[in-house]
Amino acid sequence: MAYKALYRTYRPNTFDEVVGQQHIVKTLQNAVHQNKVAHAYLFCGPRGTGKTTIAKLLAKAVNCEAKENRPCEQCANCLAIKNGSHPDVVEIDAASNNGVDEIRNIIEKVKYSPIQGKYKVYIIDEVHMLSTGAFNALLKTLEEPPAHVIFVLATTEPHKVLPTIISRCQRYDFTKVSSQEMTERLKDVLVHEGIEYEEEVLSLICTLADGGMRDALSILDQAIAYTNQKLTVDAINEIYGITTISEKISLIKSVFIKDVKTVLEKVRTYSESGIDIVRLTSDLIDLIKEIVIYSYTNEGSFLKKCDINQAEEILSYKRTHELLRSLDLLMETLEKYKNASNVVSYFEVCLLKMMTDTEETKVEIPSTTLSDSGIKAVQTVRPEIVTEFKPSNNIEETKELPIEKEKEESKSYVTEPIKKISEILETEEKKEVKQKPTIHQSVSRKETDLEFYLSLVVGANKNEKEADRKKWDDLGKKMNVLKYAKITNLLRNSNILASGKEFFILSADYQALANQIEDEMEGICDFCKNELNLDKRIFVITPDNFKKVTQMFLDRRNSNTLPEPFDFSKKEEPAGIEELQKEDGVLKKLEEIFGIENIEISEEDN
Repeated sequence: MAYKALYRTYRPNTFDEVVGQQHIVKTLQNAVHQNKVAHAYLFCGPRGTGKTTIAKLLAKAVNCEAKENRPCEQCANCLAIKNGSHPDVVEIDAASNNGVDEIRNIIEKVKYSPIQGKYKVYIIDEVHMLSTGAFNALLKTLEEPPAHVIFVLATTEPHKVLPTIISRCQRYDFTKVSSQEMTERLKDVLVHEGIEYEEEVLSLICTLADGGMRDALSILDQAIAYTNQKLTVDAINEIYGITTISEKISLIKSVFIKDVKTVLEKVRTYSESGIDIVRLTSDLIDLIKEIVIYSYTNEGSFLKKCDINQAEEILSYKRTHELLRSLDLLMETLEKYKNASNVVSYFEVCLLKMMTDTEETKVEIPSTTLSDSGIKAVQTVRPEIVTEFKPSNNIEETKELPIEKEKEESKSYVTEPIKKISEILETEEKKEVKQKPTIHQSVSRKETDLEFYLSLVVGANKNEKEADRKKWDDLGKKMNVLKYAKITNLLRNSNILASGKEFFILSADYQALANQIEDEMEGICDFCKNELNLDKRIFVITPDNFKKVTQMFLDRRNSNTLPEPFDFSKKEEPAGIEELQKEDGVLKKLEEIFGIENIEISEEDN
């Protein structure tokens, strides 16, 4: 006997065996039980989701001779329909029978009574392939068929079906089968076939099937034929040209560390091995998307393509906004593949773009105006300070936000008077101006600013650390407090690395988490003060950087070159404005520029 494919062998014979589509199954079962079966149905949905199968089950149910649990799979009608030999159930492929003559032939036969069963059931598959003339020929019969006729129209593209046809049918929209339901069905098939398998194989097949149960069984059939023994992930990867998760992670890491040679060699290897580049691009999009979601939520349950360790490893190379930029590039490239003659070249260019930091921070400088009523003035400020001018003669106040050190000054938007102010400030302000840290403010530090953390460690002591850690242990008791849910979720894996009388250093597993903690620092300081009795300044650092600081401490201690402990009592105020106020010559220059007397320059204490 010829081999029968798995999707045919395991096609459902009753409504209870159908995988998914429970909203449709329940409706049809109730309609059959209550004798309220419609004269025409339109089944719409993706391929392999059960449209034709459920159409045949409906034909069985309406012709079944049993009084309960229809179809019974035992009566003559059920068995005949199952074997495809029932004279009253006609299945037509509209792709090859799409003309007016074929439809007229059906219309001629509709008026005759059923030969064996109670109803004649016409199942027209891919009905959207019918010509306009064929649709029009079917209209009248579809609207008012004889009482013994039921039409079931199935299509994957309902938008191509005439609205006049759709309005005459009960429409049922089939959905993709969920991965969980598909996995359970595949397990049953493998157990029944007596085949060993790896658990990861099932999730991989579900991903490839994309919600189609028939596709999943076909993939499984092909994989079984390939291995002939235990079903493995490697077998699926070899058949369909798929890279493993570890290979994808390795590729992303090579891109982020800008190892051009390795990246190009990997792409060449993929191309020579027959790896599907389009699918690889799509997989990279899904993988990076999950890592971005994890960076926002810190919930490992969202990770399906990789584990937490792999996600945190990628986050140690790039921040979230940089990953989003990479996603944009991959999605743009995936769209370009449609018109590409060589997708490998497009993919290589995409990876090269991902290596380049193309995202720049744009700084807009407000336009300045000089008028009789007043003058708007903007000061060019340093990255870590915000300074405010308050001239006395109705000069409007304008604040300039901090800009990054590496950003060049934008000169094209600044008028000549403002340029002169900038030159004066640059000449007079010789020292680097820093902002005094407060308890409710995060001190923004670069990863490489380890000298500052070294000065903190010099001022730390063991007794303070042990006392603070005992208080920090109460964090677990606050997890269920709704008010602090977001904060406790951020801090749940953090530990106190060092403590002094006025500060403590907190660990963050990776840099992206450290950035999130700094963004929420005001609320975290309030939480520590009110709930943990830790009224201290908080600084955040990753374990890797703290190891560097520790090594610096040991090396500098041996050479007697340790810095002084950071002095929190010393008041560090912006010095540039005070110098301007003291220098009469500078004020005179400003008066000459604006033509206004008695200019005052004040600063607001942050």
